[in-house]
Amino acid sequence: MEKINYKKFILPVVVGIILWLITPIRPEGLSADAWHMFAIFVATIIGCITQPLPIGAVAMIGFTLTVLTGTVDIDPAVKGFGNSSIWLIAMAFFISRGFVKTGLGRRIALQFVKLFGKKTLGLGYSLVGVDLILAPATPSNTARAGGIMYPIINALSKSFGSKADDGTARKMGSFLIFTEFHGNLITAAMFLTAMAGNPLAQSLAQHEHIHITWMNWFLAALVPGIVSLIVVPFIIYKIYPPEIKETPDAKSWADNELKDMGHMHRDEKFMIGIFLVALILWVLGSVIDMNATLTAFIALSLLLLTGVLSWSDVLKETGAWNTLIWFSILVMMASQLNKLGFIPWLSMTIAGSLGGLSWPVVLVLLILFYFYSHYLFASSTAHVSAMYSALLGVAIATGAPPLFSALMIGFFGNLMASTTHYSSGPAPILYSSGYVSQKRWWLMNAGLAIVYFVIWLGLGSLWMKLIGVM
Repeated sequence: MEKINYKKFILPVVVGIILWLITPIRPEGLSADAWHMFAIFVATIIGCITQPLPIGAVAMIGFTLTVLTGTVDIDPAVKGFGNSSIWLIAMAFFISRGFVKTGLGRRIALQFVKLFGKKTLGLGYSLVGVDLILAPATPSNTARAGGIMYPIINALSKSFGSKADDGTARKMGSFLIFTEFHGNLITAAMFLTAMAGNPLAQSLAQHEHIHITWMNWFLAALVPGIVSLIVVPFIIYKIYPPEIKETPDAKSWADNELKDMGHMHRDEKFMIGIFLVALILWVLGSVIDMNATLTAFIALSLLLLTGVLSWSDVLKETGAWNTLIWFSILVMMASQLNKLGFIPWLSMTIAGSLGGLSWPVVLVLLILFYFYSHYLFASSTAHVSAMYSALLGVAIATGAPPLFSALMIGFFGNLMASTTHYSSGPAPILYSSGYVSQKRWWLMNAGLAIVYFVIWLGLGSLWMKLIGVM
């Protein structure tokens, strides 16, 4: 039988019931259905955080209650499962499975170690470079960090005598683990298809009639992203230096690993070609009128036609199907909050309370709130689901440029993962390796947060103004 922690149901159920019962004294201007949807949504989000059941199961219960209570009819409720942005996430999960199954992701990582691994700092940059290459077609940053990067880092560290449990963590492993964590969240912010919450933000922005494309997201994130990938690993190297600075044996280690893998086989070559096709179509999508989700379907179809993936592989990709279900439900709920008038009401209420503050000040305050409230969340995607629409609505209501606001809040939907050891999928995987203590993890993240504000809010704003986003 499924093990269920019923105690973790207490908080979401109690909060949901309390919010439901105070419907008669709801704020003026809100319908009962809008308030009921808010109550169910809040209870569902809290359930996604406490997780008495897996997130997909929690979301399904929330979906059932939404329809059962008559808050939303069944037909508009199930339409959420047809959202193209959600299918983009699922398709890209399947594409990323090809990198793992064929071994191409591992081969790319080993080649980078071979080329740039003479110094430990170079190793850090090489691993970040691998993450950058894989990110556009890997919407699960957890899969990138856990399935491809962590096994390489772990094996590499141990080959240099750096282990998590014998006092040698600081030789190399600590630096590489923490550098990969930050490289992963930076690359997640750089591409629309690099983290599951990004297409969700794209979908929610459409409710405000803001059109985010793969290309305008990438162009806006390009300069702050590249600067972050250069600056952040160097800062980590300085504040958390590895004991081993030179790694002359890294090349020979990578050579041996590559020899064990043998020559690049047919499936890897097909994987490279199909990835490049998808990347080109994503980049040129707005020029040739090619929908990003259709591109992902094309890529998956090619993977099936060439035999790189089997239909059994697709069916076994539980992460994709799980994401498809619970994302669809949360998007449906967020859409209904907007349609029923709750999000517009909340946005105008908050905007009105901010008095005569200028929109740049308001946007900075919103992003600071968004970032630091992530200490309460164990999922970036759940956080995006809960707050993105409301914060974007407030920013626009105070006069902020719509596309600029949508993109900036979208970027920080990834960068806010640089807070805790439970902040997002990659965090517990890399933290649980034991190479970095919780105290060190939190302290270094607190300092690096300031770096992200300077680069993305400061330099990023100037860059986006230069390219005409604001």
